[in-house]
Amino acid sequence: MKSAPKIAIDARMVSRSGIGTCIQHWLRNVGYSIALGDPKDLDAYKDSVPVQIPFISGIYGYKEQLRFPYGKLRKQKPDVLHVPHCNVPLFYSGKMMVTVHDLTHLVYPEFLPMKLAHLYFKFIFWFICKRANRILVDSENTKQDLLRFYKADAKKMTVVPLGYGKEFVRKPKEEIEYLYGKYNIPRDKKIILYVGNLLPHKNLNGLLEGFARMQGREGCRLVLVGKAFDGRTQDTREKDLGIEELTIHAGMVSQEDLVNFYNLADLFVLPSLYEGFGLPVLEAFACGTPVACSNTSSLPEVGGNVAKYFDPKDAESIAHTLENSIDDKGKYDQKILDWVSKFTWESSAQQIREIATELAAK
Repeated sequence: MKSAPKIAIDARMVSRSGIGTCIQHWLRNVGYSIALGDPKDLDAYKDSVPVQIPFISGIYGYKEQLRFPYGKLRKQKPDVLHVPHCNVPLFYSGKMMVTVHDLTHLVYPEFLPMKLAHLYFKFIFWFICKRANRILVDSENTKQDLLRFYKADAKKMTVVPLGYGKEFVRKPKEEIEYLYGKYNIPRDKKIILYVGNLLPHKNLNGLLEGFARMQGREGCRLVLVGKAFDGRTQDTREKDLGIEELTIHAGMVSQEDLVNFYNLADLFVLPSLYEGFGLPVLEAFACGTPVACSNTSSLPEVGGNVAKYFDPKDAESIAHTLENSIDDKGKYDQKILDWVSKFTWESSAQQIREIATELAAK
């Protein structure tokens, strides 16, 4: 019987949202032998990953290349290095698999702060296509984006869907009602939930415009959850649209409150122009909440025939879909359960482990 491969992972982003969520679950489920990152962040995973190599550096730039612990990692003799984001070590010579979550920076270069950033990402994705022994992508859409921007080898790419945390479950009403008082939410209104940030591709303004045109919006409250809404007064845009009294800024919430918000909501909405996967869609589904989301990028893959879709660049399309979805809660419970059961972190980790085993054997 062959021994398991010795897999290392660059886990520097483990404490962040998004990619950090992926790394957290992979650390617990893949069976890595070595993790690179801040010892304080990795301490919680010492039972899952026996060897931890200190690597404290920001991402994107020359400093992380200079500080990468090439020597210390070489001494551990890993069979494969897993880089869970596009910030690959340029001078690493061993076998390497790289997860590419999305190509937002190439699809929407106008959202980058400077032209130099666009050039950096053009180069780094090119390098990944040339150098990585295997490229893991969250969705078929990201795979097609890589093929579109580069003459990449499709045989080197594998779609590895993400999962959702076991904390995202349906809860009885009495466990979640405290949110009404805690966040000053009227009990007699329907709740439309948005979870995210203010990055341009998240298209919050598009959602606000669509909500402002929604028939029956007076009977609803749009609840905005995320760090971007902490201590933030009602946006000028909300006032201009006449929805400032219908919008609630919940700000950054605890993981428990987030799960409960998903349960409390009548509808979850994700208006992004582009997503590499769209984890919140699964999280909402797992809590039994219907989803209305954009018909772009990877979202139809994640929402399947369970979510309802709109054109994120068309406020009327958003409004119409919100109107036709706000009363859907409880109507498609079994359909939602059947669909979301296809996405687990265990299956994601198993795919990564199998790919690493295959690479190690070559």
